[in-house]
Amino acid sequence: MLSNIGIPGLVLILVIALIVFGPSKLPELGRAVGRTLSEFKGATRGLMSGDDKEEKKEKPAV
Repeated sequence: MLSNIGIPGLVLILVIALIVFGPSKLPELGRAVGRTLSEFKGATRGLMSGDDKEEKKEKPAV
């Protein structure tokens, strides 16, 4: 999704965010987005590794 935006699109989004939130709120907003992304990555890794464990349990050892 982000690969289709390009550099000019990212600059435009940053300028709009600066106007809407102001310079004092941007670092806070960036930290919140970073935490959310890291939690999402951790949850998806947990789901993927949980699926792998379930598949191993279902297959009998030969």
